[in-house]
Amino acid sequence: MLSTKASEVKPSSTLAMTAKGKQMKAEGIDVVGFTAGQPDFDTPQHIKNAAIEAINSGFTKYTPAAGIKELKEAVCKKLLNENNVAYQPSQIVISNGAKHSLNNTFMALLNPGDEVIIPAPYWLSYPQIVKMADGVPVIVKADKENQYKVTIEQLNEALTDKTKVILLNTPSNPTGMFYTKKELEAIACFAVENDCYVVSDEIYEHLVYTDEKPVSIASLNDDIYKKTIIINGVSKSYSMTGWRIGYAAASEEIAKLMGNVQSHCTGNANSIAQKAAVAAISGDQACVEEMRLAFDERRQYMYERINKMPYVSALEPQGAFYFFIDLGEVLSKSIKGEKIGTADVFAKHLLQEKQVIAIPCNDFGFDTHIRLSYAIGLEDIKKGLDRIEAFIGLLK
Repeated sequence: MLSTKASEVKPSSTLAMTAKGKQMKAEGIDVVGFTAGQPDFDTPQHIKNAAIEAINSGFTKYTPAAGIKELKEAVCKKLLNENNVAYQPSQIVISNGAKHSLNNTFMALLNPGDEVIIPAPYWLSYPQIVKMADGVPVIVKADKENQYKVTIEQLNEALTDKTKVILLNTPSNPTGMFYTKKELEAIACFAVENDCYVVSDEIYEHLVYTDEKPVSIASLNDDIYKKTIIINGVSKSYSMTGWRIGYAAASEEIAKLMGNVQSHCTGNANSIAQKAAVAAISGDQACVEEMRLAFDERRQYMYERINKMPYVSALEPQGAFYFFIDLGEVLSKSIKGEKIGTADVFAKHLLQEKQVIAIPCNDFGFDTHIRLSYAIGLEDIKKGLDRIEAFIGLLK
């Protein structure tokens, strides 16, 4: 008999839909894919140059399992200057992407049966990562009226004597919303009072389009600092998804456990990519602003278009590069004799009829919504939205 734990891990529906889009394009089909979870920009040249220099200088061997000192120091400086939170290099663990950092974190925190509160909608990998670490995901469904963010009242309802962690993603995938400082202060107070850790996934922090900027919960006070594990990386901000560099910042005790876990599971993150990440974090940040402005232009265009469509609606995202679209009245409609009913059915027929790939958010905790990425070119966005609008017009 094969592993029960592995058998219960669900495959990623976003990766499956992305693969489907690539296959269709390879077959010559004019498909528009709104699936992208990565910027459509090339990695900036100064970052690539740092990697080339690392190769040419022979920096191609093993490094310390938890990362090179130079990169840890760069992360510490970044966290202090940008997030107003102080860490030592011994508190930083460099991993093979932020997803790996999350895996290490829950391996270090959880014992069998420990519960992790996960606000929904959530990035679909969160519950799977928790389960693989022998934890129990406790899903708390947020309301659209509260910008898809959980309240303290909801956290209190979910709290049990087994609650160990609250998982936050701010700005959020898939909603693009982020928690305000006031909201984080309330969550921090709740976590400290109930002796809970907070895992704060801040991977989209640089892709924000409002005057108000996200605050790291660890910066609020010493008590929550000790209970927080920050998760971040270079993938989204610097268009370095394939380089696979993420990092976690935590107490020395937790960081040591994470490093120990990583030393046996994977060892160090790619040595060359670590040098590139130093250049990304420490170098000129103009490239980040260039991408942010391009995303913002697409965001504004999509917001206007989507909210003019019949039957559907979406909040204006504050960050990241996704629209979380409420299918609303569409769910009561039918096409070719089949009632829409769920996002899965909508996405299936949208692909069949109009060759548009959207992510149904069943695996994000909301089977009434789809996710559209604007990490694709503006012309593709326009074409895709034209097709979605035409498809909605076919519904009876």
